[in-house]
Parts: sequence; structure tokens; C-alpha cells
Amino acid sequence: MSDVVEKTLSALPSLLSLDSNAGAGKLSSTSKLGNLIRGITELTSKHDEEKLIKKELAAIKEQVASPNTTMRQMKEIMVRAIYCEMLGYQASVSYIHAIKLAQQGSVLEKRLGYLAVSLFLNESDEFLLLLVNTVLKDLQSTNLNEVCMALTAVSQMFPKDMIPAILPIVEEKLTHPKEVIRRKAVLALYKFYLIAPNQVQHIHSKFRKALCDKDPGVMTASLHIYLQLVKESPESYKDLTVSFVTILRQVVGGKLPMDFNYHSVPAPWLQIQLLRILAYLGKEDQGTSEMMYDVLEESLRRAEMNHNITYAILYECVKSIYTVYPKAELLEKAAKCIGNFVLSPKINLKYLGLKALTYVVAQDPNLALPHQMTIIECLDHSDIIIKRATLELLFRITNAQNVTVIVEKMLEFLRQSSNDYSTVDLVGKVAELAEKYSPDNGWFVQTMNSVFSLGGDRMQPDIPNNFLRLLAEGFDSVEEDRQLRLFAVDSYVLLLQGETASLPQCFLQVISWVLGEYAHLRPDQASDPGKVMRLLTRLLDQRHASAQTRRWILSALTKLCSSPVSIALARDVGERYFGSLDTVLRQRAHELMILSQDAGLRGRVLSAEGRLEHVEVDSSLSFLDGHVSEALAAGAAPYKPPHQRQEELAHEKALSLEPYGLSLPVSLSTCSITDRLTDRQSPTRLSISSSVSGNSTELSLKGGSTTLKLDGVKRVWGKEGYLVQQPKEVVEETPLPPTELPSPLGSFQSPVSQTQTASPGPEPDQERQQLASSLFVGVGTHHSVCLMGRTEAAPQRFRRKPKGTGSSSGTSEHSSNSSHSSSGTAAGNTLDSTTAATGQQISQHALGHPPVNGNPIVETPGPLPPVRDGGVAAEIPTGHTDSGTLADPNEDPVPVRPRDLPLISHLPAELSGLARSKLTTLCPGPDPGLALSSCRVYKEDALVLVVFVSNNSDSTLHRVALRFTSKQLEVSCVSGDLVEEVKGHSVATCQYAVVMMRASVDVELAGLVSYQRVPGQPRATPFSLRLSLKHFIRPLTVSTGEYGKMWLSFSHDVKQNLRLITAGDQSPLTATLDTLRDRLHLHVVDIIGSEGIVACRLLRGQPCLLHCRVHADSLAVWLRSPIPEFPDSLLYHCQKALAEA
Repeated sequence: MSDVVEKTLSALPSLLSLDSNAGAGKLSSTSKLGNLIRGITELTSKHDEEKLIKKELAAIKEQVASPNTTMRQMKEIMVRAIYCEMLGYQASVSYIHAIKLAQQGSVLEKRLGYLAVSLFLNESDEFLLLLVNTVLKDLQSTNLNEVCMALTAVSQMFPKDMIPAILPIVEEKLTHPKEVIRRKAVLALYKFYLIAPNQVQHIHSKFRKALCDKDPGVMTASLHIYLQLVKESPESYKDLTVSFVTILRQVVGGKLPMDFNYHSVPAPWLQIQLLRILAYLGKEDQGTSEMMYDVLEESLRRAEMNHNITYAILYECVKSIYTVYPKAELLEKAAKCIGNFVLSPKINLKYLGLKALTYVVAQDPNLALPHQMTIIECLDHSDIIIKRATLELLFRITNAQNVTVIVEKMLEFLRQSSNDYSTVDLVGKVAELAEKYSPDNGWFVQTMNSVFSLGGDRMQPDIPNNFLRLLAEGFDSVEEDRQLRLFAVDSYVLLLQGETASLPQCFLQVISWVLGEYAHLRPDQASDPGKVMRLLTRLLDQRHASAQTRRWILSALTKLCSSPVSIALARDVGERYFGSLDTVLRQRAHELMILSQDAGLRGRVLSAEGRLEHVEVDSSLSFLDGHVSEALAAGAAPYKPPHQRQEELAHEKALSLEPYGLSLPVSLSTCSITDRLTDRQSPTRLSISSSVSGNSTELSLKGGSTTLKLDGVKRVWGKEGYLVQQPKEVVEETPLPPTELPSPLGSFQSPVSQTQTASPGPEPDQERQQLASSLFVGVGTHHSVCLMGRTEAAPQRFRRKPKGTGSSSGTSEHSSNSSHSSSGTAAGNTLDSTTAATGQQISQHALGHPPVNGNPIVETPGPLPPVRDGGVAAEIPTGHTDSGTLADPNEDPVPVRPRDLPLISHLPAELSGLARSKLTTLCPGPDPGLALSSCRVYKEDALVLVVFVSNNSDSTLHRVALRFTSKQLEVSCVSGDLVEEVKGHSVATCQYAVVMMRASVDVELAGLVSYQRVPGQPRATPFSLRLSLKHFIRPLTVSTGEYGKMWLSFSHDVKQNLRLITAGDQSPLTATLDTLRDRLHLHVVDIIGSEGIVACRLLRGQPCLLHCRVHADSLAVWLRSPIPEFPDSLLYHCQKALAEA
């Protein structure tokens, strides 16, 4: 240890240039930095270290305050402060001096100052404002070192608000003659793109120049940007496929300088970046994939397995081969490479092989079959990481035939694991598999009991929520519902008769709810009605039960208060907890006592007939709309959720570097449009419109009066003097206190554990073979596993039955809980027993806010095809007759088959009169007899995705099912989720309502179509399509006054200058807003002079407001919305729409 310390001390002076004398190679014995490091290494406890650092920080504070401190001493002070910060102690007294060192010192001192600043400060630190002018000055310096240091600081710590101040100068550095400057400028722009993509949209052409730069370093830096761009929108960059392939071929061929080699491997990180880009470009695109087959094969061949970095290249190469359009020869070589990884004795390579196998098993489940015994051995591996990777692989290949064995292996791992992350992750997987592939009710309940026992209170709350919702909603069979609930009640009664101290609180809450709801199903309930009540009362009195659990128990006791025995027990419990210090417990006890004393009330609330009635729940709380409207009219502030209040508090501390050109001009001679929005005038007649000129004097002269810009300035003075600023309170939900993981229940072992658990025996190989046959049964017979790890094509055992039809609106929800269960859900619980609305009716009328010109809303500019017979005219290809068949007078008439008609003629009648998009081919697929196409139909309350399943063969397709997966979209089936058969040369249509959950520029919707050519032999084909934000935008019709109130209540805003559209007979503002209205489905609220206001909303109702003002040759746009992602994403589409106009 002493040798390492001495080497470190001897290297520090030359690294940090603490001594300007030549040959200064060691810290002197009296150096304060050397004494600090030696003192730290000699300490034996954390307490002694804190005392030493506290003393050191006091000395630093005294030295930086001294006027006699020289610059050389200041450098050593900075290094000591850096060392203290690296140990985790805050040296805030040195922050301002680090900034001064970066501002005033020589090149060496600037280097140390920038280094200290980058380590001390983060993006939200207010000290960064003092560094802006320094960075601007250094960026314009003729000293290359200063420019490099400034670019490095910009790319590390500059926040989003400061980008406009330095973006033009950083752009200029892309053409700098020195390659190191160009490379750092590209990296700075990459950081800008990550935190504010809309602010660098206009320089994408310069990114292409950086990709073609003659210096390999600049080209490599540009690949970081292109990886993000291609990942978000691969269709826009397919023209660069040839360039990426050429670059990768040159890299693999060793054409780059030797400086880029790592352990004789040519530019390995550059190869990995290019392989990832090619994977995105070639996904589901045969033409693009054919361009890259040769270079992928060459990369796979040249990456010899002799070093760790080549293993990383091989792994990325295998992933790319299985992502692009498949080619048999490449797949075979990639499979061999995966086999070498899996069979390797090295743990790292084995883990890499398991990860690769997990990734590719979705497309080729048979690939896992040759490695069955190796996977079985990995289940018993000593390395826990290998075990977790193996379980993840088994999760991907689970089906209805092997679910019991795989779930038992997961539960066995959970019983031995003490890692919280592994526990939370695996219990979620087990719960998902249990609900999807459960063979019977008993196994399902026993498995979920094990999940609750092993997961404890650390599991996600969705797991018990979904379990209770599944029990409450029921399935298609009433008898199956009763059996499942009865089995759960019997198991919980048996459990409460034993020891309950080790059960998690979450599990006890589930038990209480189930017994309170369904204990009446027990056959012995009539003979011994107080049995369940006594068990719950015993649980209520135990010390380990938390206050939250006691609330659940009291709610359950309230539901069971029906028989004379139960009434006596309930009265006794109510008297004991009537004086509880817990307010909720006291309320529950009071309710229990009233029910036990009032027979009439008990008969109405706990009637047996009401147990299966659906309770309508108004989740939107519409009955409070009148009160809310009155409060808002009286000046009350709109409700803001806790997360929005936190963001506002953080936003108040953020720095605003908005250029003066976008500030708010005040004209005393004319009234701004915003004064009309709020139906009031401010004392200074301020306008909240935007301008683009930075010359306030010029604006003052044009406006005829002095211009005062007060945007963002807090009002702290009033008529009575200084206004006291009230701190904002942020309301947060207090999570339940964590509890220790209890020991698992031995009584809830799956029946599989009694037969499949491996035990020492004379024939371990035979036992492993039997286990392998159980684990891999059904694998390879069908493609039931998707790439994201969710099994899609296999039927789900538990299908929740639809709720009552005939609902007139989508605001009310049907709950399957009985009327008497509503009292048990109001205890502030973390488990929500109310059910979500299902099967909401989709409105059948067209968009209610068409453009002013009368044309329906369409995706592309121009009018829709003419309407004929109440529907949109069919788009018949050239050379076809009206019937869709080729017109040849020499041939005999052929009867028209359904497939011979244009696909659009199969559009459902209720959708034929609505605006729609053009047809899009989803997937060519390996089966030429199956074709998928889609079109979007625009409705006011939903985007309807219509999928046409075309059977081009003579045989019949059976059990055609489509499944969609997306994290940002909510897809619900309207009709045609499962088509039993599609006859030869016919078309089936499926309708899906799609809603965007979070605003995004565009989203990829992945899907899987499963079908059977021969009954019993299922097939599956993946596909995907991209949906844009503009597909989910709808006009928001509001008055000018309503617009003003909404504007003042929204906090997330974006400002940007856009180009103006010029038209012969229209003003530029009107022409521009009309273009945005027609292309993006916006509503123009009002236009007054040079200002206009526009409103729109997402399908879920989140609005976005646009305030536009014309100045010179541009349009200053200010967007505001209650959600942060909406303005940025909408601004991108506004720019794109105007650029295409």
C-alpha cells in the first residue's frame, strides 16, 4: 500500500503542474497536499477521516480569504479542495475561487480552474452564470488550448437554458481548421441534442458534413449523434446506409491510423457504434439489409475471439444480424458464435452468450434447444449473475407447457436470494407468468401466495392490485369465478390458523380484503359464521400488524358483520378501537359499532343481493365540476399535481438566458391581444406576446412609446410596500415504511416442487435430462415469445369478462366490487381495489372541429378523394377497372373475388365517411400468402388503426390474432382481435383505438401477427409502424377568455422563431396559421393584427396553447402546456410542417 501512495504522490506534481520548475517530480515533505494524502492513508476509522477533512476545509477557507495567497498557492488549494470533494465532502468555499481561476489565470491555471469547476458544479448550479462570459471569451480565443477547455466545459455542465447563448459560436467551430476543435464541437452539439433536441434541428446538414470529415476522430464523434437520430427515426436516414457500410468496411479492413487500434483491434468502439446504427437501419427492411450483409459477415469473421474487446464486437454483430432482415447463412454463423459463448468455461463469456441467446430466442426459439444441458448447468452455477441471466432466458421461452417448472425455478432462486433488485424483478415476472399461463386455479393462488410471501413489501404495488382486480372482475365463467375465489378464501383461512408473524404487511392486506369480500362463499360459513371473524380479530390484536393493515382488517370485519355471532364480535372490536389515536382506525371502529347496532342499516348496506352488482364509479369526479368552476371564477388557482409543483420549484431556481429578441414588448399605444384574453388590462398594459428583435429602442420607436420588458420578473412590490413571498408547499405521498423480508411460507409450495426439485441421487445426468425436457417442452413449436419478453401469441388463461354495455359516456367506470366493499377501499390503502374502465364505446361521429375551409382533416396536404355513395372513393391502381380486376377484352369474365377489390373497399361502413390516411404495408413477411396493411382513421376521441389481413393463398388461415406493444401508446381492440378464419383470397379487418400516453415526436408501435395455416401449427410474424404526434392532435375549441385563463395556469413553455408562409391573397400570419391548422389539426382561436392564438389538445385531453407574433420576416411562437413534453414535440412538427409547405 505504501508503494502505491508514494507513486501517487510523485505523479501528482507533474500531472497538475503544481511546481513550475523543471524536474519537479515529487511533492516536498512539507507540501500540504502531500501531508493531506498521507494523513488520509494512515487513518483507521471514518470518524478520524471526518475530523481531518473538517480541519482541512477550515484551513482552505482561511487561506482563500487571505489577500496574500499567491496564484501558485491557489492552485494547490484547488487540488486539495478537489481531493476533499472526491472523498465526498463539500468544499463549497472554493467554488467561486475555482471560477476566478478559470477567468483570470494563465493557460495552466485556466486548465486547473476548468477542471475544478467541472468537478464542483452541476447543471443546476447558479454559479454557472458567472462562467458564461468566460466561456464565450475562450471560445473566441486564438489559443487552441483555451478553445478546447471551453468546449469541454460546455459539453459537460452547461444546462438547457444556456444553450442559446453559446450555440452560434459552437456551430462556427464545426468549420475550424484544427480537427481537435471540430471534434470537441461535435461532442458539444451531441450534448445539446440530448438535453434540447429542438434547438439543434436546423444544423442537421452540418452533422452530415461532420460524418464526411477527413479526420477519423471527427467522424467518430458524429456517430454519437447519428446513433440517437437513427434510433428515433430510421426511415429519415436510410439514404446514409451506404456511407455507414463503407465506413465500417474501411474500419474492419484496418484503413484507419494505428492510433485508433486497441490491442491490435481496429477502432473497436467505432465498430460497435456502426453495428448498432446498421441494426436500426436494417430492421424489417430487406432492401437496406442486403446492403450490409457482406460487411456484417466480414466483421463476424475478422473479430477473432482472443480479447475481451473482440467479444463485445461479436456480441453487437450477433445482435445486428438477428435484428436486420434475416439471411440464412448469416444466422447460421451467428448461432455458432453464440454457441461458442455459451459453452465457454469463462464466466464472462458464458454470461455474454446467455444475454445474446435471450435476445435472439424470440426470433428463433430452436436456437436454445442445442444448449439445454448447458442452461440446466447454469441454473446451479455458483455465480448469481449467471443464474439471473439463465432465469431471464427461461422467462423468454415460457409457454403453457413448461410454466410450472420455470416458475418453480424462479421461486427457488427467490428463496435463496437476498438482493432487493433481483427480488423485485423476479416476483414481477412470476406474477406475469402465473396470470398468463396458469394451468388451474389452485396453482395460480398458491403461486401468488408465494409471490406475496417472498416479495414482501418491496414488490411493486401493481402486483397485489392486479391480483385483487382479477379476483373482483372475474372471468367468462361464473362457476370458475366462484371456484377461484373459494380456493383463495380456503387457503387464507388455513394460513391465518398458523403463525402469521412472518407474513408481510402487503400479504396481510390482501388476505383481509379477500376474506372480507368472499368469506360468505365458504360452505361452513352458515354453521360457524364467526370463524373468519375470530381469525381476523386475532390478527388485528397482534403487535406486528401495522396501522395500515389494521385499517384493512377493520374494513373486512365491517363487511362480515351479518350474523348474531359476528355482530357480537364486531361490537367488542368496535369498543376496543373506538378510542384509538389513529384517526382512520377510530372512524372504522365507529362505523363498525353503528352497523352492529342498526339492523336496518345493516340490511341495506350488507345485503346479499348487492354482492355481485356493478358499482358505477365516476373516476373524473364530475360531480365537483360546478364547485371547481365557481372557485376558479372567484380567482382560485387551478390544481397542480405534486410532480408539477416540484418541477415549478426547480424551474424557479433555473437561470433564464432567453435572448432579448424573444422578450415581450409593451406598447402603450395599442392594446395587446393578451389583454383581451384575460378580459382585463394590467397597470402597465403588458403583452405576453413574443418578438424577435433584440433592439428595444427600435421597438420603442415603432410602438410609439417606451418599451419595458418584465418577462420572468417576480412581483415583489405592491401599493402597500414589499409583498411577503409565501413558500410553496409540495405535497408528496409518504411511502409505507420498509419492513424486513419475512421467511417464505413452507405451506405454499407448488406441487411441482415436490416432484421436480433436484435431489442427490445416483443418476444426476438423467435427472438433468428430465428437467431439460420439462423446461424446453413446447419451445420451437410456435413463436409465442416476442422480442420484448412478453409472450404474445399464446392464449391467456385468465380473460377478464367485459363489463356492462350501453354506457353513454366514458367518464363512469364499472367496478366489480360489491356495494359493501366500497367502504373498505377508503382507508387510504396502497392497493386499489376499484377496477378500471373497459370496453369504452368509441364515438362514431367525425372530428368536431374541421378546418375553416371545410376540408376534412387529412394527414397529407390537399383535399381528400371524392366521396361516393357515402364513403371515400376507392384508390384503384392504374390499369384496373372499377371492380379492381385487370380489363382484358380477350378473356372471359371472371367472378370477382373479395381479394380482387381494393383494400380500402373493406373499410367498415361506420368509418368510410371519416378522414383517413393512405394505406401502408406493414410487413412483407416470410409467408408470401399473408399480407398486412393498415390505415389510420381520425375520430374526435380516438385514432383508429385499421389493419387489413389479406390471405393471398388458396388455403384458409385459422386463429389470426394481432398483438401490439408500446410503452408510450395505449392500444385497445375495437373489433377483430381474434379472427377464427380468413378464407383464401379474402380480407379480414381489425380495428384498434390508439392513444398516446406521453407526448413524443413519433413513436414506434411493435406488433405480432399469429396465425395457423395448418391447425395446431401456429406461426408468427413481427411487424412495426411509426405513429407521429400529429396523428393524435385534435383541435381545442375555446373562447379568447378561456384561452387567457388556461395560458396563465400552464407552466411548461418553449419559444422559437419559425419561418413565415407568404400567399398572394392572404397576410403572412394568416397563411402560416392556416398551414399549421390544416397540417397539424390545430384550432385558430383569434387573429388580431400581427398576433394570433392557436389551441390544440392530445386525445387524452392535455392541451397546448400557441401564441404567435409576426416581426420582420419570421414568426415568434410561444408554446405553453401543463405537460413538459408536449411543447417541444409540437414545435418540431410545426417546423417540419412549415418547411414542407
